[in-house]
Amino acid sequence: MSNLQYLHGFGNEFESEALTGALPIGRFSPQRVNYGLYAEQFSSTAFTAPRADNRRTWFYRIRPSVMQSDYSALDTGLIRTAPSNEIPTPPSMLRWNPIPMATQPTDFIEGLVTLATNGSAAMQAGMAVHMYRANQSMTERFFTNADGELLFIPQQGGLRLHTECGVLEVNSGEIAVIPRGMKFRVVLLDHEVRGYLCENYGHPFILPERGPVGANGYANDRDFEIPVAAYEDREGQFELVTKFMGQLYRCELDHSPLDVVAWTGNSVPYRYDLARFNVMNTVSYDHPDPSIFTVLTSPSGTAGVANIDFVIFPPRWMVAENTFRPPWYHRNVMSELMGLIHGVYDAKETGFLPGGMSLHNSHAPHGPEAAVFEKASQVELTPQRYENTLAFMLESRYVIQPTRYALECPERQQNYLDCWAGLKKQFTGATL
Repeated sequence: MSNLQYLHGFGNEFESEALTGALPIGRFSPQRVNYGLYAEQFSSTAFTAPRADNRRTWFYRIRPSVMQSDYSALDTGLIRTAPSNEIPTPPSMLRWNPIPMATQPTDFIEGLVTLATNGSAAMQAGMAVHMYRANQSMTERFFTNADGELLFIPQQGGLRLHTECGVLEVNSGEIAVIPRGMKFRVVLLDHEVRGYLCENYGHPFILPERGPVGANGYANDRDFEIPVAAYEDREGQFELVTKFMGQLYRCELDHSPLDVVAWTGNSVPYRYDLARFNVMNTVSYDHPDPSIFTVLTSPSGTAGVANIDFVIFPPRWMVAENTFRPPWYHRNVMSELMGLIHGVYDAKETGFLPGGMSLHNSHAPHGPEAAVFEKASQVELTPQRYENTLAFMLESRYVIQPTRYALECPERQQNYLDCWAGLKKQFTGATL
């Protein structure tokens, strides 16, 4: 069991200090900071953003971030950034088997592969969806992403994320978010790890409105956990890798950049246990739309049409009467990318594997496979508990464009459409 300590809340004005008295009181930038520290402001939004949206944190660190060498370009490997028009996007329904684990010594950065993008990192709209795979921890190497905030969705194995604000651990069934531009390194809690990584170019994730649900339900603010200050005072030869405008760059450091002794603000990394999500569902009839399972949302400029919605399908009770209980067949204006963390997804009982992925773009028809339709149409409707399942969906107003790697890799299921091939004509001309 981890002995890490956390603060609790979402969007709070947090504060934490690893040494008593390191945090200035009554001001952010005194003439001299205790312990000989430097004050440095870290912003995730413009200075003039409305108070409710404004995100910034003050760091009190051993050395300011400007103490680094000049940057040089690195090979981006299989990492892609929007707009990425390297291959036309088909309107087809698509699905992939899990991307294989790394076979050579591979850290978090080296194991990244981009599967899809949309929008534009330069215009700060849209996202990228990557898979990470690693079998080696980062020790003298650090990473920061200037293109977007990072949502970690572990599928296999756990991570310890050492950030400028402190340390947090995240395992399968949990998520973690690191703000755009924050420095961190990834330490593995298991021999090898794999998971999904959503790079959000747009508005930072917030909690969705509850609407008629009222004051309680969905993800509750108190269940989000924020690290406490924990600094590294290490000198030596270190490397900082920065993702900026889709390109990777490296610079040399003579110290660890995680040397923040105290901090205060609301632009912070956080983690959340998906098992704490308070599921809302029907207690009468009809299958509700997946909006009721939204954990986090990145709003766009149009109300009700998200840049990204992060939605989960966790264990839950199904009690709807006289209802086809799996998702109905549908064609949506929003584009949907799904992943499976563990277990079986109720609408796709075969072929959709943990670590795999499916993509149904704007107005692509989709829904339950033939065998699921047949069973759900005939089964006796008693209260049913969905167990051993955890799937998620990244839904976006923008078309999600697969990369060349995704469309041409051997993990793409070329026979995905066969799951609907067994659907039969049911029409009889007579009423039930």
